[in-house]
Amino acid sequence: MSDRSAGGPLPRPLMELLFESTSDGVYAVDAHKRLIAFNPAAERTLGYAGEDVIGRPCRQVIRSNLCAENCTMDRVLATGQPVTNTPASLVDAAGERVPVTLSCAVLRDDVDGLLGCVGTIRDLTRVKDLLQEVEHRRPFAGILSNDPCMTHILDVLPTIADSESTVLVQGETGTGKSLLARAIHNLSPRRERPFITINCGALPETLLESELFGYRAGAFTGASRDRAGRIAAAEGGTVFMDEIGDMSPGMQVKLLRFLQDRVYERLGDTRPREADVRVVAATNRGLEQLVQEGGFRRDLYYRINVLDVELPPLRERRGDIPLLAQRFLERLCLNRGKHLTGFTPAALDLLEDHDYPGNIRELENVVEHGFVLSPGPLIAAEHLPEVCRGGGGTGAPRSFADLEGKFIRDALEQHGWNRQETARALGIHKTTLLRRIRRLGLKLPRQDGRSRSRT
Repeated sequence: MSDRSAGGPLPRPLMELLFESTSDGVYAVDAHKRLIAFNPAAERTLGYAGEDVIGRPCRQVIRSNLCAENCTMDRVLATGQPVTNTPASLVDAAGERVPVTLSCAVLRDDVDGLLGCVGTIRDLTRVKDLLQEVEHRRPFAGILSNDPCMTHILDVLPTIADSESTVLVQGETGTGKSLLARAIHNLSPRRERPFITINCGALPETLLESELFGYRAGAFTGASRDRAGRIAAAEGGTVFMDEIGDMSPGMQVKLLRFLQDRVYERLGDTRPREADVRVVAATNRGLEQLVQEGGFRRDLYYRINVLDVELPPLRERRGDIPLLAQRFLERLCLNRGKHLTGFTPAALDLLEDHDYPGNIRELENVVEHGFVLSPGPLIAAEHLPEVCRGGGGTGAPRSFADLEGKFIRDALEQHGWNRQETARALGIHKTTLLRRIRRLGLKLPRQDGRSRSRT
């Protein structure tokens, strides 16, 4: 006790307790880079049992994207200087990539001198989940803008949110309608209750009705038990009905009744049910034009268009492009464990000159394209997709699917057509990548690059 009060060393059992209790993964290697310590947090992050990895070469367990060219252990052993908070990605025991930051320092004692290195692993997965949770709770989660039109919308949004009136959010695909709907919910008195989304354009009429209102057992083949719908799940909160302009005429009638009386019936049931929910609707189609053409009920249009918010396309708020691009880049660095700091001036000029038919969603795709192809630290003009560099053929804007296909093909070519390596670089599963390749109709070489990687 006297030693501790005088600043002496901690007793070994207490040192071991600290080693085992820290939330960061801690490991140590000897001078030959073989593991000599591996704490429980490292076990949880990488999925290995400590007793199974002690004595194994570090590179077999701490499998980092830095191992080949920029090994932190080698740098520390060569210079004696610590390395702190280096972004990286590790491959765990299941073969999944884990975004982390790595720190490393020389391990020595007064008797034997140099013993090896000690490293710490900070798992960014939990940090990412916490940040996403915090973002969802922030009133303007994910909405960034310095544009005067957007600033005006955000200024009046608290007043809109405080009412109980139905809101119609209009704007082109990819302008951020779902983010605005969530912001309305987060600012409203219903913020502590559920926020439930349903895409009206993705489901046929009967399925949309059962998803929205629920159904009774026996209402149709396969309905073996009662099931509550999205409206019941949102009780006391907000229902966000996306792409409401694609709703069938029959479903429009049922929705109109619900909006008028806040009463609905489950599919196969005759008992009316009341609901205390607020409705926010969104569409990328001009509803007023649809009403004139007979494609949307006039009475339903007036019922949902109590408060109307129209989001401008990205090409009309070009000053926001650098701000949004930097945010997307920071998010990619956090998720993928690769450290890039920004864009070259030429790349920013190209980003601001593009028209973005896919709006903010397309910008996010473009930034990800540059992120994958750039070795760092900056995304340069040559790393951006061809459509941003004036290579769009006739000069007409290509579809979002064309841009996505070009992005995936460039990523595959960058990784020697190896599907597994490309999927890891994109942060998706290989089956997801193959599904996108098939959906986009991409023609790829027969050889998938695995034999080249082995060679």
